[in-house]
Amino acid sequence: QSIGCDDYLGSDKVIDKCGICGGDNTACKVVSGVFKHTLTNLGYHKIVEIPEGATKINITEMSKSNNYLALRSRSGRSIINGNWAIDRPGRYEGGGTMFTYKRPNEISSTAGESFLADGPTNEVLDVYMIHQQPNPGIHYEYIIPGDNVISPQLLAHRRPGEPLNGQLGMPESTNHEDEDLHRETDTLTGQSAGTFPVIQPGRFASHQPENQVPAVQPPRQNREHNWKQIGKTECTTTCGKGSQYPVFHCVNRITHEEVSESYCDSSTKPIPEEEACNLFPCPAFWDIGEWSECSKTCGLGMQHRQILCRQMYANRTLTVQQYRCHHLEKPETTSTCQLKICSEWQIRTEWTSCSVPCGVGQRTRDVKCVSNLGDIVDDEECNMKLRPNDIENCDMGPCAKSWFLTEWSDRCSAECGDGVRTRSVVCMTNHVSSLPLEGCGNNRPSETTPCNNGPCAGKVEWFAGGWTQCSTECGSGTQQREVICVRKTEGNFDVLNPYECSYLEKPPSQQSCYLKLCGSKWFYTEWSTCSKSCEGGFRVREVRCLSDDMTASTQCDPQLKPEEKEPCNTQDCIPEIDENCKDKYYNCNVVVQARLCVYTYYKTACCASCTRVANRQSGFLGRR
Repeated sequence: QSIGCDDYLGSDKVIDKCGICGGDNTACKVVSGVFKHTLTNLGYHKIVEIPEGATKINITEMSKSNNYLALRSRSGRSIINGNWAIDRPGRYEGGGTMFTYKRPNEISSTAGESFLADGPTNEVLDVYMIHQQPNPGIHYEYIIPGDNVISPQLLAHRRPGEPLNGQLGMPESTNHEDEDLHRETDTLTGQSAGTFPVIQPGRFASHQPENQVPAVQPPRQNREHNWKQIGKTECTTTCGKGSQYPVFHCVNRITHEEVSESYCDSSTKPIPEEEACNLFPCPAFWDIGEWSECSKTCGLGMQHRQILCRQMYANRTLTVQQYRCHHLEKPETTSTCQLKICSEWQIRTEWTSCSVPCGVGQRTRDVKCVSNLGDIVDDEECNMKLRPNDIENCDMGPCAKSWFLTEWSDRCSAECGDGVRTRSVVCMTNHVSSLPLEGCGNNRPSETTPCNNGPCAGKVEWFAGGWTQCSTECGSGTQQREVICVRKTEGNFDVLNPYECSYLEKPPSQQSCYLKLCGSKWFYTEWSTCSKSCEGGFRVREVRCLSDDMTASTQCDPQLKPEEKEPCNTQDCIPEIDENCKDKYYNCNVVVQARLCVYTYYKTACCASCTRVANRQSGFLGRR
């Protein structure tokens, strides 16, 4: 048959959560609640106080966060996560019990941190939260004994048939007023904590089971035997301060032979006292924390973990200076990680044809974000910074062309002698001009024109003079210098024929130069043909503002824009003189006034007058 917690065969009694054998969970009080205060300041904030004698302690963060739980005794001794040092998960002694500190895996779990302990505590403990981000809520729960509750330790060491507190009878009736006094309200959540009422202990049967085995009475004790220390227990640790206890056995006072303990008086047996042992410190070791979450949700990322140098002493792990772990290779604190392969951009089609047959248009292509399984997904799944263009400009060439010119440069390329002046010439598309131009053709205007600033003075041997100023103030130009063959004589130099220096390498006399970007400049075409040959016509040209890369610009000075239209051939029209065209009559003016010049006879008889009137009328119509 089975043995119950009361040590009787056939008993079905078990220990309840209050630690009472055969109890009904009413001899203790459960204190629980949730700490949900909103905190603003970073650092340590007190959550709850665990009283002396508490058991079944459970402090749990309701969800994962960057906050940490901390535990400290009322005397100020740090037990877990004190002095801004974060301990790794494990078992830590404090308040007379062993606390289990849990921190779930930071990557795969969403659960928060927790402290668990069976108790009972032998002093008041304070629970803190190291606040770094919004509080997700801290659930706390522990059990404290009610009034006049029998100590679980007493029950555990009670012999079968031994009375409880000297009694085996039923206790007095329960005081229900005490029940109401011990109901707690959770002030943090506004809900009842649901504590158990307090009742008097001792709900044990007043009779013994029928199948109880009678206790064997020990033999009569006498002075022939006594208790003797025969050794010590094994030290609880091999280093870092452990504990051990003396071992006492009952021996014959004369022969010192060990005998059954029943021969000695149990009341005189010495109580073993704890003794410290193995006080030397344990070797330091690297305490490796959990890996952090991967910095990337896809593709290659980084993860980190905390590496601390720790040392065990007095059943407590302490953080020490890192030099104490120099005898060990330090583990890596960072590592690469990849949760999954990222989606990528794929070009699904070639470029379409340009949208225009000539000039500048656009063309397109199909670009999609494709997962590593080949499925088309939203563009947000791919890196938008790496997205290929799906539309771009295309240049199909000019639709019509004209030569565009700048003004001649002000400077000659040579300070003396022959040099050149330059200008820019470019063939550009003509969009607005009505001139009948089919293309620029082969008649490209000259980009250079000769110039001469006078003869140069003589120099020395294959003598190269200084470079002239650049032929342009901006853009590409040329520089010239005088290179002559001279012979030095006493006090002066004689200029020789160049062949005298032919065996020497002749320095270059011209080089290209570039002072700076010109910026935007006005370009214009040649003037068109005048609209009239006399009596005032007009001619036109196209003017454009172009940047250094010969693209349209708006940065030219409007005040310097060349004219696009100007008058031409303003001289009077002079008719050709026909010696045979004369007036045959003195009164031809009458013929003109009568408008008879339309008739052939009068047109011939008064040829000069009729011709003069006809020219005058044609000029009037042209001016209209």
